[in-house]
Amino acid sequence: MRMRPGTDSGLDGRPYAPRYKEPQDMADSSFDIVSKVERQEVDNALNQAAKEISQRYDFKNVGASISWSGEKILMEANSEERVKAILDVFETKLIKRGISLKALDAGEPQLSGKEYKIFASIEEGISQENAKKVAKIIRDEGPKGVKAQVQGDELRVSSKSRDDLQAVQALLKGKDFDFALQFVNYR
Repeated sequence: MRMRPGTDSGLDGRPYAPRYKEPQDMADSSFDIVSKVERQEVDNALNQAAKEISQRYDFKNVGASISWSGEKILMEANSEERVKAILDVFETKLIKRGISLKALDAGEPQLSGKEYKIFASIEEGISQENAKKVAKIIRDEGPKGVKAQVQGDELRVSSKSRDDLQAVQALLKGKDFDFALQFVNYR
């Protein structure tokens, strides 16, 4: 395009478009809220508990055991007190391995023949109902401009400000939920 001498417009009289681009809005930062448990860590805790139960004197001759039964954990002993003690040992090992007890869903001792049994499962994922509760807390109590979006069994939190995201994490850590939360994929 040719330029007229002494002007900022072309031969057709229209001004030139600026040669620089406007800075684009910064991409939103985000993180995901999940409720996941390392299966290997649960295995390690279970194996440590089984080893301790086999070696402790108070578990001798009471038929005490802990093992996987499909996707559930089965604890057995010949008295209700002993099976509760097995659960206590297992919980202690989970805590030492960094697994929240909120992920453990242990039932009540049940009499089965001459033995008492406790079935426990490891809960993973945030239910739709719990995700909506967390999103409501973020919306009501969190900084303005923070968006929370349910995505399957996790929750994506995004904002233009990383400081706001850190404030949301601090807010949620201060709350007492009946399920375990972890913050992942911080970008």
